[in-house]
Amino acid sequence: MEQFRELILIYTTTPIYAIVIGLEMYYSHKHHRELYSTKGTLSNVYLTALNMGLDFLMRTACLFVLNYFFQYRLVESYTNVYVYWTLLFLTEDFMYYWLHRIDHYCRFFWAVHVTHHNSEEYNLTVGFRSSVFQPLYRFIYFIPLSFLGFKGIDIMFIYSATQIFGILVHTQTVGKLGFLEYFMVTPSHHRVHHASNARYLDKNMGMVLIIWDKLFGTFQKEEDKDPVKYGLTSNINSFNPGKMVFHEWVNIFNDLKKKTSLKDKFMYVFGPPGWSHDGSRKTSAQLRAELKD
Repeated sequence: MEQFRELILIYTTTPIYAIVIGLEMYYSHKHHRELYSTKGTLSNVYLTALNMGLDFLMRTACLFVLNYFFQYRLVESYTNVYVYWTLLFLTEDFMYYWLHRIDHYCRFFWAVHVTHHNSEEYNLTVGFRSSVFQPLYRFIYFIPLSFLGFKGIDIMFIYSATQIFGILVHTQTVGKLGFLEYFMVTPSHHRVHHASNARYLDKNMGMVLIIWDKLFGTFQKEEDKDPVKYGLTSNINSFNPGKMVFHEWVNIFNDLKKKTSLKDKFMYVFGPPGWSHDGSRKTSAQLRAELKD
C-alpha cells in the first residue's frame, strides 16, 4: 500500500487542480486581470514536464539512498503513528526551508531554481513551474530524516503531500488570511517570495510553515505601500525553451571568462546571486540596504 500512496495523491488532487485553475482563469477573464497568457501557461507546463520526467528517473536512486541511511537510524521506532507523521511533517518542512534558502543564496543552486522564478506572470500554474534539475540533489537534504528513523518512502510521500499546499498558494486572487498569517505560508506570504522588489528579495522560503522564516530572519510581510512586481530583477524576456532553463548557467559561464582571481571565480559560482567583483551588479542584501522606506 505504501508505494501507492503518491498515486492516490495524484488521482485525488488532479481534479482539484483543474477546478481551482479553471476558477482562477474565469475570475481573471471576468475581472480583466490578465493573470494568464497562452505562452506563459505553456511555459509552465513545459518546465513541469521536464522536472517530473527527471524526478521519475531519480526516484529509485533517491529511495535507495534514503533507505541506506535509514539502517543507521538513531531512533529505532515511534510508539505513536500520529507522533511519527507529525514529526516527519515538521522536520521535512524544516529541511525544505534550508533547501529553498540555499537555492536562493548560492548562485550555483540559484541557476537551477531560477526557472521557478523567471515568469513575470503569477498564477496557480506557476506553482507547477518547477526547478528542473532540483531532483538531482533535493534528496540529500532529507538524509537527516532517515537518521531520525523515518522511512524513505514516507519522506518522499510527505514531500509530495506538502507540495500540494505549496502549489495552491501561488495565486493573486486570495487576500490575507487573518490568524493563519502568523504561522502558515499564505498566498500573501508567497507573493512576496516571487517578487522582484528589493524589499521582498529572498524572503519567505517556507513550504507550509512560515515559522522557519520568522525564526531565521527571512520573513517579510506583503506591504500595501510596495505592490509586488513579479519576475526577476533582470527579466529574461523570452519564452525560448532553452533560455528559460539555462540562462543563468550561461551568465555564470560568461562571468567565469572574465579576467579575475580564482577567489572571484569561486564567488561567481558559489557566492550569492548578483555578486560581482567590481560592483557592477548587486546582491539582494545590497539592494535591500539601499532601500529607503
